[in-house]
Amino acid sequence: MAVTIRLARQGAKKSPQYLIVVVDSAKKRDGAHLKALGHYYPKAKTAKEKLQIDAEALKAWQAKGAKLSQTVGQLVKTLAK
Repeated sequence: MAVTIRLARQGAKKSPQYLIVVVDSAKKRDGAHLKALGHYYPKAKTAKEKLQIDAEALKAWQAKGAKLSQTVGQLVKTLAK
């Protein structure tokens, strides 16, 4: 089972909100996930409200072999700055 850390879309039309989730890579985008690691609200006013991730859990899942999606990888880079 290949495990991926990616975004799962939520929210209303034209008001996107995303959960950062650990999921089997064969599952659908918004399907069942193994664990939620945080959330991303692209329309939030402040950077702190925009992105929140449990960094320790993220590192633990990566140590177990989970791969980051391209988008989540870019978000994690901005968080590290």
